[in-house]
Amino acid sequence: MRKTFLFVTMMASGAASAFEALPMVPPIPADNPMSAAKIELGKQLYFDPRLSIDGTVSCNSCHNVMATGTDSRPTSVGIDGQRGGRNAPTVWNSAFLSAQFWDGRAATLEDQAKGPPLNPIEMGMPSEKAVVDRLTAIPGYKDQFNNIFGEVSYDAMAKAIAAYERTLITPNSTFDLYIKGNKAAMNDNAVAGMKLFEEIGCSGCHSGVNFSGPELPIGQGFYQMFPSNESKYTAKYDLKADKGRYEATKDESDMHMWRVPTLRNVALTAPYFHNGSVNTLPEAVRVMGKTQLDRTLNDKQVEKIVAFLESLTGEFPVQTMPRLPDTSTTSLVGAVK
Repeated sequence: MRKTFLFVTMMASGAASAFEALPMVPPIPADNPMSAAKIELGKQLYFDPRLSIDGTVSCNSCHNVMATGTDSRPTSVGIDGQRGGRNAPTVWNSAFLSAQFWDGRAATLEDQAKGPPLNPIEMGMPSEKAVVDRLTAIPGYKDQFNNIFGEVSYDAMAKAIAAYERTLITPNSTFDLYIKGNKAAMNDNAVAGMKLFEEIGCSGCHSGVNFSGPELPIGQGFYQMFPSNESKYTAKYDLKADKGRYEATKDESDMHMWRVPTLRNVALTAPYFHNGSVNTLPEAVRVMGKTQLDRTLNDKQVEKIVAFLESLTGEFPVQTMPRLPDTSTTSLVGAVK
């Protein structure tokens, strides 16, 4: 059983709730065990723009692990300067999510990794075979895949990238240290914000070790309607233009349903929401208070909650740029069908 640290607080109602520190190791699927060689291959693939049709876009282009795991844009830029429709979620701590993408259409990190290379806006490769052919034509990749997986395949590519992504964990935030017993780690404003976060109902959705909902079986996902209440913010930030999970399932019950995002490192990942429409964390807190809880938060309340959210910024493991395998003497970019 995973070891976690629990901190129990008593709310005004007398009910108890538990906060949990971020574990040092995420869930690891039985069919994709970790190894140093697999992680290193996944890291190379993550940084390699040759997974895109024109050699311009890598996973790291939109989910920059040299920084916050995002690209700090409202929506990301893919091949040919095309704009995606949604904000790039941070890749840091994504291993703790029970579903991937804003709409939860991918059950696992492996499933998620298969999406962008074939997306016509993001990386634009025409088929899985085209990706495999390109990887096979790079001797260094062919050797690594054969040694680790016994073959070059699209599934193996996704498994390697997912293995690397499971190393992207940011532990030891001041919140985590506080939960583990260091009561001097968080300042009074942050502690007050933590209590307010519970009292007004934020933790009803943003719970668990990743502040993205309860621990659920992989693929089940934890979803909430956004916005839940009509307010001035709905039109101001165009919050309902995107129909959310409905776009993936076409199920009317999924209209404007979204996978609850992590709040880990949220102070660093502006702009906010699925469309990247809100530029500052205090404004995002006001929007959430009104649209989800039907509460108009005053400046002091916003200040306290922001202080608490800032305490969720963890330690980012140092990342180094990998040396990528050399291309053969013939250019691979554009040479796919």
